[in-house]
Amino acid sequence: MALDKPYKNIPGTTIFDAEQSRRGYHLNQFCMSLMKAENRARFKANERAYLDEWPMTEEQKEAVLARDLNRCIALGGNIYFLAKIGATDGKSFQQMAGSMTGMSEEEYRNMMINGGRDPKWGRT
Repeated sequence: MALDKPYKNIPGTTIFDAEQSRRGYHLNQFCMSLMKAENRARFKANERAYLDEWPMTEEQKEAVLARDLNRCIALGGNIYFLAKIGATDGKSFQQMAGSMTGMSEEEYRNMMINGGRDPKWGRT
């Protein structure tokens, strides 16, 4: 029985629900593995080889390699787990979020200081 998901109609938003959690389980577990220094070193030494140790989809692996965080989210990634990739790359959460919006870090920071995006963003 399909659940009613009225929140699926929010433009520009992917809700991390049980379905997304199942979809991204291995992607998110990979991200959590980056909490250990030895795993970060292995990943940085050969990203593809390390990713191939995880039963992720090819699409998920390609999104990680491209650092396409928006695609990772669409494929079940949770931003709090994906932040481990950014940390491994030496990026702040603010830098990551800026890249996800197509803004520079400074533009993103200024937008957030000024109250964030207009609530009508992305709606028709």
